[in-house]
Formats: sequence, C-alpha cells, structure tokens
Amino acid sequence: MNINELYSLWCEKAVDDPDLKQELISVADDAEGINDRFYRNLEFGTGGLRGVIGAGTNRMNIYTVRRATQGFADYINEAFESPSVAIAYDSRIKSDTFAKAAAGVFAANGIHVYIYSELMPTPMLSFAVRELECQAGVMVTASHNPSKYNGYKAYGADGCQLNLTDAEAVIKKVNALDMFDGVKYINFDEAVNSGMIKYIDQNIIDKYYENVLAQGLNTDLVAESGLKVVYTPLNGTGNKPVRHILDTIGIKNIIVVPEQEMPDGNFTTCPYPNPEIREALELGLKLCDEVKPDLLLATDPDCDRVGIAVPDEKGGYVLFSGNEVGAMLLEYICSERTRLGTMPKNPVTVKTIVTTDIIMKIAEKYGVELIEVLTGFKFIGEQIGILEKKGEENRFIFGYEKSYGYLAGSYVRDKDAVIASMLICEMAAFYRTKGISLLQARENMYKTYGVYYHTQQSFTFEGKAGMEKMNSIMSSLRENPPKEIGGLKVTFFDDYQESVSLNVATKEKSAITLPKSNVLSFVLTDGAKVIIRPSGTEPKIKAYYTAIGESQSDAEALEKKLTESFSKLIN
Repeated sequence: MNINELYSLWCEKAVDDPDLKQELISVADDAEGINDRFYRNLEFGTGGLRGVIGAGTNRMNIYTVRRATQGFADYINEAFESPSVAIAYDSRIKSDTFAKAAAGVFAANGIHVYIYSELMPTPMLSFAVRELECQAGVMVTASHNPSKYNGYKAYGADGCQLNLTDAEAVIKKVNALDMFDGVKYINFDEAVNSGMIKYIDQNIIDKYYENVLAQGLNTDLVAESGLKVVYTPLNGTGNKPVRHILDTIGIKNIIVVPEQEMPDGNFTTCPYPNPEIREALELGLKLCDEVKPDLLLATDPDCDRVGIAVPDEKGGYVLFSGNEVGAMLLEYICSERTRLGTMPKNPVTVKTIVTTDIIMKIAEKYGVELIEVLTGFKFIGEQIGILEKKGEENRFIFGYEKSYGYLAGSYVRDKDAVIASMLICEMAAFYRTKGISLLQARENMYKTYGVYYHTQQSFTFEGKAGMEKMNSIMSSLRENPPKEIGGLKVTFFDDYQESVSLNVATKEKSAITLPKSNVLSFVLTDGAKVIIRPSGTEPKIKAYYTAIGESQSDAEALEKKLTESFSKLIN
C-alpha cells in the first residue's frame, strides 16, 4: 500500500478521535505533510514507543498505541496464564487517552488491567507492577521531550523496562499486525464495568511512600535543619508525591514555582521540560533570587529525573550536573551507612558506562562493588533483579546514570525522582547541621578524588537522510578509529557492538561481556574519555566527554580541546 492509499485508509477508518479526523482533512493538499505522517510506522523500539502526537502511522495516536498494545498483549498471553498489567500516565497531551486506549486492548485480550485513577510518576508504575504481582506494565510518557511528543514505555514482571530479548519478541509481534484489522479493543468504561479494568487503590500509593521513607538515613535531622526549598514539578507528575515526602520528613518551608505547579502538557513556561538544561529552570531560579532558598529542586514531567541548583558563593545559584549529584549521594550514603552500621555485607553500586568514573574511587574507598551497565536505567534495575534471585537485593545501595536518574533501595526498578528528591534534601539538611553547604560538599569531594568534568554533545540528523548519515558516521568511527583526540592518545578502543576492547598499544583484545549495543568508547591518557552512541529515541548522535584535572579550570580547558577535536570527526 502506497502513502496516498494509506492516507485514504486513515481518512476512512480513523474515526474514534475527532482531532485525528480534523488533522487528516487539514493536510489533504500537503504532499510533504502526508508523506511525513505515513512514510513509515512509528517504531516500537527496545523501550517502547515515542513520537510526535498526531495522525498517521508515524505519529503517536490511539491507533499506533492500540497496535503496539496488541503486540504486547499477544506476547503476554503467550508467556503467562491469567496475566495482569499495571498502567500509569503523566501530564502530557493525550496521556490519559492513550492509557485508556492501551487498557481497552489489554482487556479485550483477556488481560486484567490495574490503572491509576490520576496521573502518577514513572517509579509508581514500576512499584505497582511488582506490588500487584502483574506480569507487565505500561507507562504513558515521553519523559522530558517537548510537548509535541508522547510515548509508551513497556515493562516486564520485574518492574523494569523490557529487557532486550523480550523487547525483540514484542517488536516482532507488533510489526506483524495490521493497524486497524489486527487489533482487539473494547470500550474503557465497559471494561471497568465488567471488572476487567480496576483502579489502583490508595493503599498501593501509601506502600510506595513507606518504601521511599525507609531509605532515609538521617531524616530525624531534617526538621531541625531549617532547610528552605524551592520546588518545580515542571507541570508534571511530581507535585503531589514529592511534596508529600518532603513534608513527611519535616521540610515545611517548600515554595512551589506557581506557573509550573499544576499539570500542563503544553509546558508553556519551559518548551523543553528537562531539568538537565538551564532553560527549564529559569522560573525556578528567578524565584530563588527572590526567596533565597537553600536548594532548588526540579523534577521532569514523569518524575523519574531530578535536577538541583544551590546558592553560589559569588551570588545567584549554580546548577549541579547529574554526575555530581549522583557521586555526592553515593559518598553520603556510603559514609553515613558506614557510620550508622547499616552498610550491608559486600555492598553494590551500579552505574551506566557513560556515567562519571569518579564513582570508581568512591566505591574503592568504602569497599563497594561497582557494576557497570549499558546506557538505560533498565540495565541498573536488571542488576537488582539478579541480586534478588540470589536473595541478596539488600546488597544494592545505590544506582544512577548521568542524566539525573537515581535510585536507592530495591522497591522499584526504575529511576525515581521522589526518593532522589528526599535523599538530596536529607543530604543538604545533614550537611547544613554540620555547617557545610552543598557547594562546599562538592568541593570537598573533588579535593578527595580529583575534579571530574563531564559534558554531553548532541548532533542532530533529521529524517531518513539523517538516519543514513548517523549510520555512516558510526561505521566510519568503528572501522577507522582516531589515534588521538584533543592531543591525547587513545589507549583503549571499546566497541560494544562487536563486544571487543582493544588495547591500542599492545593490540591485545579482550571481550566485553555486556549486551551488544551500538556504542564506541575511546579511553585516553590520564583517564579522559569520549563515548559516542546514537540515541535510542531521538534522531541524534550523542557524545559524552570526561576530562580530569587538579582544578576545575584545568578540567574545563581539557574538555574544550576534546569537544573541538571530536566534533570535527562528526561534522
């Protein structure tokens, strides 16, 4: 079927959503617009779906959601008897609609559904899957992407996003389905009345809170610290749970950014609602200048990431990177659990391969086993599951990735900005009672372990030609790796697609035991590093730079050389 035939078919059959019908009519004379909407099917990748909201096979809409869910349902029914799934959704445009569309497909396929009655963070979906003993889960979110996007994360019975093997099995089933005729669906309200869909009880939410609070180390000190916090949920799902937890541990002086308090999928005050970037925090920082808090917290729309800013000694507020916050939290957890006598035997921390190597030094100091995994928090959750199968999940003390994702405890298997917000505030309150600011705590960490400076650079390649260009760049770097970057020699070249690590000097090769992934790593002299990989969800190649120095200025100067040198290999 060609693109014009597909367009005509959708005009005939896409009748369940008036918005889609109107959009299809509006592009009737727009050949380019029709082509962009129908030139491919929106891909169900290893993490699920993500795309621009709208009409067509290459858009997020109730039909692409139903098709993806039918494939997921077929997989679930083959693997389990009498299965059930949990569903949650965030504040994005049509998230509730897509969640109900997915629920209707599961119910039509004989799969019982548990769904939250209002928007909830991603970690609360992971918790519900495990607590309700479901065989799968769906979180409707596009995380921190702009408002025109939405998405759909698929979870397994362990509360992690689907592993690579299961994801591939689901992908095959989805790809074999016809968009309209291959999908079973019943009305959401009818399924609720029949008992196939049930709303998740408040006691599940309360149990989640209990598990979060159980990870506290010095929560008794928080109330007396007088910590003052400005918080922004960036119009997402964090408003209720984060404020509830902070209030429970004794932080009463919380000022919420008013323009970003309530759910709003249009994200009008922060077009890119990502706490990694300063633009999203501008309103919060402006409020900080007025009310002078000790800490700014910002969670993304599905509340699995959190960013912070703290008072700068030179005036204003300074943002901390995810690498810095994660390393500081690990240092705090290790030092305090050691002091309190609650450190488990043979403790474990987990990080992704693009996350700061300063963790190696912290782990070594406290006798903690460090496990490195591929990019993606599901690989961190997978390691908790491996420990759990051996009855050793309590060995896991902390896991994090550079992109502001953190987790302490094994009650969920995805990054959790609720627990992270609590621990960051507790850490700040604890240091405050010692007369130490978070800025000083960071400097103390760098004095102990050295300054690790990390940046990320994205190279965008839109459309079909862009995808071909990305593949060409990765192939070229794989086949002809550079011998030096920024004046530093490449000492090790790691190809995670080929599962080979090459010692450049000796030409000796060793095996990489992680799952195959299209990632290349260039380890340089003195511990500097450049890692490159295509994004799994966006038309981008991402480069990660590590520069190490005795001072911040030394590390920043080296990073500039690395980025300038490596950019020439990409452009």
